[in-house]
Amino acid sequence: MNFKKSEQITKADFLVVGAGIAGSSAAYRLSKHGKVIILEKESVPGYHTTGRSAAFFTENYGNAKIRAITRASRNFLESPPECFGNNKLMQDSGGSLFISNKDQNYAIERELAYAKSNKTNVFEISQSEALGIVPVIKKEYIHRALIEPDGKTIDVDLIHQGFLKGFKNNEGKIVLNAEVTNIEKNNNKWKIITREGSYSASYIINAAGAWGDEIGKIASCNTLGLTPKRRTVIIFKHTKGIRTYDWPVVIDIEDKFYFKPEAGKILASPADETDSPPCDAQPEEIDIALTVDRIENATEFKINTIDHKWAGLRSFLPNRSPAVFEDPIQKGFFWLIGQGGYGIMTSPAISKIIECLVTGKKWPTYLENESIYPDTLNL
Repeated sequence: MNFKKSEQITKADFLVVGAGIAGSSAAYRLSKHGKVIILEKESVPGYHTTGRSAAFFTENYGNAKIRAITRASRNFLESPPECFGNNKLMQDSGGSLFISNKDQNYAIERELAYAKSNKTNVFEISQSEALGIVPVIKKEYIHRALIEPDGKTIDVDLIHQGFLKGFKNNEGKIVLNAEVTNIEKNNNKWKIITREGSYSASYIINAAGAWGDEIGKIASCNTLGLTPKRRTVIIFKHTKGIRTYDWPVVIDIEDKFYFKPEAGKILASPADETDSPPCDAQPEEIDIALTVDRIENATEFKINTIDHKWAGLRSFLPNRSPAVFEDPIQKGFFWLIGQGGYGIMTSPAISKIIECLVTGKKWPTYLENESIYPDTLNL
């Protein structure tokens, strides 16, 4: 299809669809190599998944690829570039406490084996030690426990805004309310038509989150089978007199719930994964009730009043690993989707991967050290 000569088109080297953590981190990396424009369908960046993250860092969450990418991201998050300011992106907390009941021994043994093979700082503690750390856990519920002392809390907004600041420092441009309506290609140049104008570039990075397959389809790519899944979170007040600020995040060993201290209150989730179309996700009463039931079943908390509740979409591919690769048919179109609930803590490494794939920059040793190679996230 030939572009109309009379049509005003804004030119760039790279077009990034989506201004969440995936898009903003990719744009930051690519802005060192040319002109980058981010096209965001909402009125603010990070409105959907990024802005609704529970925000903790653990190297013992997700499948083997997720864990490797998380380990590869740690140094960046602990020592970020100047554009992130002097603020700490991660704060020391009580770490991560993984608990099991008597029917979950196999899951504990699986995690211990994984920690040993990957030299991860995770080890088993006694029931009494776990109860000493988080005394509200019911003694009759907890059977075994693992502690990851290096787990941290993450400041999602600082990370997201830091990437955007670095991107803008490199003369990057973000266009809001720019919902994509059509994508065309002519003579190795891509054109994206949005509600805020038309844009062209040699490369498109599809970082559209839950809408990733829809963007791929508009670009005449074969879709990848992305499934958005709704996750529910609540915040409630705990009993007065309980000191919680130094608690770890408490995670069921099979990811059936988690809770953690949050500004003097408790943040909790049933770790639900309800299939959903791409949308502005909202919490449903049945999932809120499930949260209350699972937390009260495992702890002494009595949740009478919920101060805040929300839901977000975590989008997964069938293999539950991110897709970061160039489309095999539509050259110059790069997929950057399927981060699930791990997008914040993996963003430094995943954005480095997309930078190297798009620009041909030398593959970093620190990725190779984690057995992450150019085809690791290629479907």
